[in-house]
Amino acid sequence: MKRIFLVEDDHAIAKNLILLLRSEGFTVTHASTRREALAALDGNRFDLALVDISLPDGNGFTVCTEVKETQDIPVIFLTASGDEASVVTGLNIGADDYITKPFRPRELIARIKAAMRKNGQAPSAFEVCGLHVDTASGVVKKNGNEVFLSALEYRLLLVFLGNPKSVVTRGRLLDELWDAAGEFVNDNTLTVYIKRLREKIEDDPANPQIILTVRGTGYRLGDAYASE
Repeated sequence: MKRIFLVEDDHAIAKNLILLLRSEGFTVTHASTRREALAALDGNRFDLALVDISLPDGNGFTVCTEVKETQDIPVIFLTASGDEASVVTGLNIGADDYITKPFRPRELIARIKAAMRKNGQAPSAFEVCGLHVDTASGVVKKNGNEVFLSALEYRLLLVFLGNPKSVVTRGRLLDELWDAAGEFVNDNTLTVYIKRLREKIEDDPANPQIILTVRGTGYRLGDAYASE
């Protein structure tokens, strides 16, 4: 039985999450503060951590760092702030995903299961057309120079890197990104996000080589792809 480590200070939210996770067959260990979380990590092994960024005695970043240093498990951040800077910080220190409150229960369960499937299987570095992505550190470089992506742009890029030989439909991208900006992402805004991402990572955004358009279907990753 998979063990979830839940770090959440809102007791009403924590209670509902524990009921949800147990109904899906997980066992749950709950901590409501940073201090409790660090104590719980001592001597316990988990399969995934759900960590609230905002805690009464600090923040979830230190918890994430401690988890990553002691256990090779995915960390998903829970955030109600909509603060993109916090999300980017979380991804940069090693978080695997994040989800914005309020979230749909089935979406959270899907994210948890996806993170567990990927753990230990996904490569940590990708290279395509001079773009280097290190998912362990969250650093993206183009021709040796660091590229700064928003949290949503980074997640969008990871979707393509995670499906290097597949056409990713617009519907699939909308499902992946629906809450990444803390707001509903529709078909028109998806086009805008693709355009912004291309402007940051392509040599010639008008003639993209990394994110290719598949007419009438969606997009796919360029052919000059390698992973480590």
